[in-house]
Amino acid sequence: MPRALASVPLGSPLLVIDAESHDATAEIARSLGATVVVRPWTGFVSTRAFALTHVATPWTFMLDADESLDLGLATALHALEPAATTDAYGVARATYFCGRAMHHGAWGGEAPVRLFRTACARVVAEPAAGGDAELHEHWVVPGATARLGGTLLHDSYPTIGAYREKFTRYTTLEARGIRPSRRRFLRACAVAALRFPWLLVARGGWRDGWRGAFVAGASAWYPVAVAWKALRS
Repeated sequence: MPRALASVPLGSPLLVIDAESHDATAEIARSLGATVVVRPWTGFVSTRAFALTHVATPWTFMLDADESLDLGLATALHALEPAATTDAYGVARATYFCGRAMHHGAWGGEAPVRLFRTACARVVAEPAAGGDAELHEHWVVPGATARLGGTLLHDSYPTIGAYREKFTRYTTLEARGIRPSRRRFLRACAVAALRFPWLLVARGGWRDGWRGAFVAGASAWYPVAVAWKALRS
C-alpha cells in the first residue's frame, strides 16, 4: 500500500477504506496523508460503492492496494483537462505474475475504467462464471469513455502460491453465487477445452513463456472449478 499511495500525484486527496484489518494498514495510510474509513468487509461491490459516497471531489481515481501508477500515468493524470463530454477514462493495466508483466493471453490488453466523474459512476459485478457473486467488478458511466496515457501496474501474484490462494478464494465465492448444475459443469469443461488453446495461441499467451501457458490454463479452468465447487456444496 505505501507504494500504491506514493505513486499518486503529489497533493492529491487520498481516501482509504480499511476492512478492519489487523495489521498497520490504517496507520500507514494516515501517515501518508490519507483519510481512512474503517468498516466491516461487506464485499467488493458494496465496499467500492460505499467508498464513492465518501469522495468529495468531482473526479475519482480508483486504486487497489496491489496497484501503482507508473510515471507516465501519474503525469497524464496530473495534467489531464477532461473534456466536457467525457465521463470516464480507461487505463492500460499490466498485470505481473511471478515478477514479470504479462502482455498477451488472458491478461493482455486490459484497460479498465479507473478515472470517472464521481456523481455519475456506478460499480457492477461481472463474475467470470456467471451468477450473482460480487466479483470482477467494474465501473460504468452513462457518457463517453476515453483513454488515459501511461500504465497501471498490477502486482497481485508474486508467486504461484499467491495465485493459487486467490484462485481458490475467488472460485469458492463464485460457486456460492450459482445454482449447482451438472449441465453447467459439463458445458464449462467443453468451453475450457477450447478456451485454453485460444488464449495460448490466438491471444498470444505463448509469448509470455511458461507464465503465459500457466495463466491460459488457469483462466480456462476457472469456470470449471466454480461449477465443480457448486456441485460439491
